[in-house]
Amino acid sequence: MSRTDTATGRAPANAERRYEVRRADLPLSCPTPAMALWNSHPRVYLPVEASGSATCPYCGAVYVLKD
Repeated sequence: MSRTDTATGRAPANAERRYEVRRADLPLSCPTPAMALWNSHPRVYLPVEASGSATCPYCGAVYVLKD
């Protein structure tokens, strides 16, 4: 998530296929609060704690719990 949306100052939503998250980022949602919402799907919460990874049913992005 290195790029930012110039209008909002946030990272573009769903720009990557894989994201690493930390326990401090929980509860996990896709798109995350740091992502711009104007060009994305509805926010969905993902249960990454149980298995260490979760896939968004809308965009297919994979979130991996790093710690």
